Formats: sequence, structure tokens, C-alpha cells
Amino acid sequence: MVRKQSDDEAPSASAPAQAAREAQQPPAKAEPKQRSTSVVIFALMIAMLLAMLDNMIVGTAMPTIVGELGGLDHLSWVVTAYTLATAASTPIWGKLGDMYGRKGVFLTSIAIFLGGSALSGMAQTMGELIGFRAIQGLGAGGLMVGVMAIIGDLVPPRERGRYQGIMAGVMAVAMIGGPLVGGTLTDHLGWRWIFYINLPLGAIALAAITAVLHLPKKRSEGRIDYTGAALLTVGITALVLITTWGGNEYAWGSGQIVGLGAVGVLALAAFLYVERRVAEPVLPLHIFRNLNFTLVTAIGFLTGFVMFGSTTFLPLYQQTVQGATATNSGLLLLPMLLGMLVVSLVAGRVTTVTGKYKIFPIVGGLFITGGMFLLSTMDTETTRFTSGLFMALLGMGMGCLMQTTMLVAQNSVEMKDMGVGSSSATLFRTLGGSFGVAILGALFTNQVRDTMTERGGGKAAAITSGSAQLDPASLKLLPPPVRDAYTHAVASGAHQVFLWGALISIVGAVAAWFVKEVPLRGAVTKPADGDAAAAETAAPIAETV
Repeated sequence: MVRKQSDDEAPSASAPAQAAREAQQPPAKAEPKQRSTSVVIFALMIAMLLAMLDNMIVGTAMPTIVGELGGLDHLSWVVTAYTLATAASTPIWGKLGDMYGRKGVFLTSIAIFLGGSALSGMAQTMGELIGFRAIQGLGAGGLMVGVMAIIGDLVPPRERGRYQGIMAGVMAVAMIGGPLVGGTLTDHLGWRWIFYINLPLGAIALAAITAVLHLPKKRSEGRIDYTGAALLTVGITALVLITTWGGNEYAWGSGQIVGLGAVGVLALAAFLYVERRVAEPVLPLHIFRNLNFTLVTAIGFLTGFVMFGSTTFLPLYQQTVQGATATNSGLLLLPMLLGMLVVSLVAGRVTTVTGKYKIFPIVGGLFITGGMFLLSTMDTETTRFTSGLFMALLGMGMGCLMQTTMLVAQNSVEMKDMGVGSSSATLFRTLGGSFGVAILGALFTNQVRDTMTERGGGKAAAITSGSAQLDPASLKLLPPPVRDAYTHAVASGAHQVFLWGALISIVGAVAAWFVKEVPLRGAVTKPADGDAAAAETAAPIAETV
């Protein structure tokens, strides 16, 4: 924001003296501004960690929760309620931030998330836990969107690459640390602490953001698009339920799944009709007219599809085929996560220095395709070292794509649409993950059962009639021939998952070729003598913190 000249200032006579004074002032203020920016980024990363960690930390505690609260038949809803609420509320949080200001909306989402966490920890029945998890998910929908949109406000795209490594590191911590922290808290403090642990971390984020973050206040004269929000919520809910229930609770061709599909299509069609006619659409369709935004949103969907699908079935392969413990299977994902972290750091640095980014979606798509294909070649004889190399290649591809797609998406929308642009990219990545786990899971289950029937006969196939996944303790109790058949079946199922993942990744790699290298906003250049225009690009950033 450029400082406006007051009425009593001489327009030109005092310019040299004023320039000299301003040249002397920045060194005294630069350090506090830099510190405050660092504090804000730190608080945002805590919020991002909370959003990503929560689902992963809950999984290891589920057997203990069921043992105390009962309700085994409703176990999946503990996760589904959270996922549904998160996905459905994501675009709404983004629009609210655009209309009424990012800071207040973000603080509200943190407060709702922490309230849901506290209530979840106090739940006395499975029904209460499911309801409180939905509240927690509503808040979580605003956490990721708020983080991305606030960073989009504070840091211009040209400079945003330097923070990619931090965000990739937070993702790695969540993926590795989630199961470890969840198991440790459950074993030593009780399962309720997997929710209570959010409270001190969230309090730190709340305090830091309240004290340090200063963004321009907004007040929109328009009304919230309640009809569009309701229709979008119904459509997203139907899609998530299809991916959650299809092939598990109900057959893919059952009336329930077909009915949900019809409801989802009709709701989304009505949503598109409404959004074309309201003054303040919850998801402005004009942002999709930008080819780059549409392409990177599609790439983000495919990345989520592959990433969540692979991270879901890799630990199962490692535990069943390679004999790893539950804890070690999380640590064995380190090659993939380290590859993602290192490449994300490099990509961010190169983008910041050069302003070039198109190469990263292309290389990322090729690396993911290659990594998934190599993973599809694994069998019962593949060593951990070999699978680690394959995972590292996959992680390098993710490192090229995870933050770069968000960077391009935010650079492709106007500043007034930063919230809905960020929420749309986040939403499609989330939906990609849901579809990936569901579709690849169905392929995995069918392949495991077919292989069990082929290698072990009807009795062996009956073991996986209820589920294609057996825990390590149950696996040890199986007769050696049946255990051998199951090991080969899991390896065969993993082959199908990764092979189809590689084929789908090709679509993302092809889409990346059509991304245009549009100059990133906010490129920092050295101004020529008397040229203040270049310096203005960094001015809004300095004024917001």
C-alpha cells in the first residue's frame, strides 16, 4: 500500500529530503516486520498441522474408542462425519473470507475446530463423538483455506515459493507423526487426548494471529448465497458418501449408491444454474474461465487421487508383505516424504529466484507416473530398500506439484477472489483424495479376493469375505498356506492400485503441458533511478503485517 501524501506536504520541494528520510527508516523497521511475518507464518503452520493431523491421529485410536464407547457398526462415521463437514464447508469459508475479511473468519474457524475437539474428547457415546467430529470438521474446512488465502494476501506469488518447503514439511510431519502420536497418546494418556492435544496448539495459533496479523478490514454489501451454499453442500455430501459407502456399506450398483449419484448430479446442476444468476456466488464460475486455474485444479484433483490412494495402501503392503510393524510402516514412508520435502524446497527456491514454474507440474506429473509404475512392479520378494527408492521418486513428484498447483491457482485469480480460488483448489484436491481411496480401494479389495480364491480356494477366500484387510495379529494366526495366499493376494492388490494410479497420473502429466507460464504477481525487481513503480509491488506486503 503506497503512503498517501498529506495535504500540507510540499509536492516536490521536499521530495529529496523526504526520500532521504525514508531511505534511513526501513532498517529500523524491517526487523520487527520480518519477525511479525515469521510469527504469523508459524501460527499458520500450526493451524495447517491441526487440519492435516487430525484424521491421521484418530485412526490408531479407533479400536480403543470402540472398546470404550461401543458402536462398532457406526465406526466409519467417526471419519466420514469429519470428512463430510470439511469438504462441504471448504468453499463457504473461502467466500466468507473474501466478503468479510480473512482474519476474523479464520479465527472463527479455529475456535469452532477447538470447540469440536474439546467436545469430541468429552464424548460419552459413539453418537456424540460422531456429532462432535462433524463440528470439528466444520472448523477444519476453514483452516486449510484460511492458511492458503492469508499467505496469498501476505506474500506475492513470486515470493511464495520460499514457504513451499515449510508447508511440505508440515505435511510430512502430519503423515508420519499422526499415527505415531495417536498411538502414543492412546497408550499412555488415553484416547481422549488425541482431541485434547489440539487445544494448546490451537490456543498458540489463536493468540499469535490475534496479536500480530493485521489485514485490511472488509465489509461486503452483498448477501451470502445461501441457496448456492446449500446446493453445493448437498452435492458434495452425496459425492463423499458415494466414495465412502460404495463397495463397502452398499454395492456400487445398489439403489442407495445410484440414488446418491442422482441426488449429487441434480444438486450440482441446480448449483451451477443458481451461481450464474446471483450477485455474490459462493463459488464464482468466472474463475474457471482462466485456463491455468482450470488446469491446475484438475491436476490438484488427480494429485489428491494418487497421493491419498498410495499412502493408504503402502502401509498395508509393508505390514503384510514386508513384515513391518504398524509403527515401522509409518517410518518406512520417510523416503517418499523426504523426497517431497527436498524437491518442494528446491522448487520454491527456483520459483522465487527465476519466476519460472511451468517445468515443475510437468516434471512432477512424469515423476508421479514413473513412481506409481515402479511401485506396481513390487511383489512378495521386493526389499524395503527397493520400495524405498520407488517411494522417493513418487515423493519427488508430489514435491513438484503439491504447492506449485496452489501457487498457480492463486496467481490465476484476482485478489478479491483469493479465498474462493484457494478453497476451490483445496476442495478439488480433497475430493480427489476421497475418490482415490474409494475407487482404488474397490480395485484392491476385488483383486485380493480373486487372488485368494485362485491360490487358496473357497476356504481361503472366505477369510476376506468381510474385509480385504487383516491386521498383523490376525495374520499370524492363519495357517501357513492361507497366510502365503493372503500375502500374494495383497501384493497383487497393491499392483492393481499402483498400476491404475500410474495410468491416471498420465492425465495429470498431459494437462501440465498446457499450463501457460504467466508472470507471477509481485516480482521483486530493483527500481531504476526515480522509478517507484517497481518498489510498489512489495509495498502491500509490508503494510499488511
